Amino acid sequence: MLDQPVRITAEAHYQIQNTLNHQKIPAEYGLRVGVRGGGCGASWLLGFDTPGPTDEVYNVEGVRVIIDRKHLLYVLGAQIGFEAGEEGRGFTVEKA
Repeated sequence: MLDQPVRITAEAHYQIQNTLNHQKIPAEYGLRVGVRGGGCGASWLLGFDTPGPTDEVYNVEGVRVIIDRKHLLYVLGAQIGFEAGEEGRGFTVEKA
């Protein structure tokens, strides 16, 4: 089993914990990381969810991360970040 299939920047970690606490999201929820679509049109899927039967759950620097087994190869090595700028603010995903 992989220890940490994704990385989370310090700012993203702060924002995730802040959201979990302020929105009073229950402890059984975690950050779902995956892909939507296929081929060149694939986009990243990030959100809070509970694990299902085809999911793997990881503890990445204190954040509960949920990844569907069929998405694991696509998200392996990704870095989740957070940016705030003139165009808005939000989470980013970069794949090495």
